[in-house]
Amino acid sequence: MNAEHFTIGFIGLGLIGGSIAKTIRRVHPDTVIYGFDTDREAGELACQEGVLNQLFDAVDSRFSSCDILFLCAPVSVNIAYLRELKDIVAPQCLITDVGSVKTPIQEAVDALGLSPQFIGGHPMVGSEKTGYENAGDHLIENAYYFLTPSDRTMFYLTATFSSFIQGLGALAVTLKPEQHDYITASISHIPHIIAAELVHLVRRADTDNGMLRQLAAGGFKDITRIASSSPVMWEQICLNNSGNIRSLLTDMVRDLQQVIGELDEGNGGFVNEYFRTASEYRNSVPDHSIGLFEKVHKLYVYIPDEPGTLASVASQLAFNNINIKNIGIVHNREFEEGVLEIILYDDESCTKAARVLEERNYIVHVR
Repeated sequence: MNAEHFTIGFIGLGLIGGSIAKTIRRVHPDTVIYGFDTDREAGELACQEGVLNQLFDAVDSRFSSCDILFLCAPVSVNIAYLRELKDIVAPQCLITDVGSVKTPIQEAVDALGLSPQFIGGHPMVGSEKTGYENAGDHLIENAYYFLTPSDRTMFYLTATFSSFIQGLGALAVTLKPEQHDYITASISHIPHIIAAELVHLVRRADTDNGMLRQLAAGGFKDITRIASSSPVMWEQICLNNSGNIRSLLTDMVRDLQQVIGELDEGNGGFVNEYFRTASEYRNSVPDHSIGLFEKVHKLYVYIPDEPGTLASVASQLAFNNINIKNIGIVHNREFEEGVLEIILYDDESCTKAARVLEERNYIVHVR
């Protein structure tokens, strides 16, 4: 699919919609891109940056010239837009979405008679940050991008759209909508609920002076950072995939009840096996591609408790043109190695920073 000759529309210019639009602009600079967002400032910024050729103030017939139309709002909002678009889009226009749940929108598409020209989409990327201002033109690079065509989707559209997505640097994976929803419930939706519950657990147990909140900095905050994701988005996701989420949560509650029972019995063998099998499976998970959670590029450095040491590390990295995203002392190191935590922007910077510091005899652990 040669996007240089296509007109592409975006309804919704948040983190995901904005990132895809920016990627298309980078890869296919001559493509015509139209956009609409209820946040007028986001759309105006996209125009100022040259991502959009034109910003529309409504979802109307001006989108009729689009060859591809991305729906990048929450699921229920996308379904409402579909009803408006039904009599607007051309029969050959490919309609797609980027939602984390596929079955509800596919059912709406079927009811509206749009099945031949619709392919559900879901780039497996995310961040605790939201909005167009946090979008990036490399966010979907090397990320799995689920495509969920139905049995009624025109076959050639699936092949051409898959090629288009791969041309943007993502890894296209084709699944049935219901298969997608079970997978994402397992590896994304449940983890977000667990992260939120861990935070609630500590919040409820915290002392009046907030001691737990203070001591939780470091590893605990890192493993629960996805709990900072958009509440509005996760309300939509959980309600639209409630069946799969409820089933998996029920299984988890059953397993946790077993853990409680084995602890009551003092069964050390069970506890050992519980952590051993979890560790083995976790270590088998590949880390060469981008998943649903934004990867954090960080390293830990052992430094002496002396004045000027932190500044010395920062200046050495700056001298070697390595940009630091964040830097600070880790006080709670139960889950972490090192003393100084340095967060960088990408793997290349992380590798280079480790080399620079090791050459100066620092002990470095790359995360």
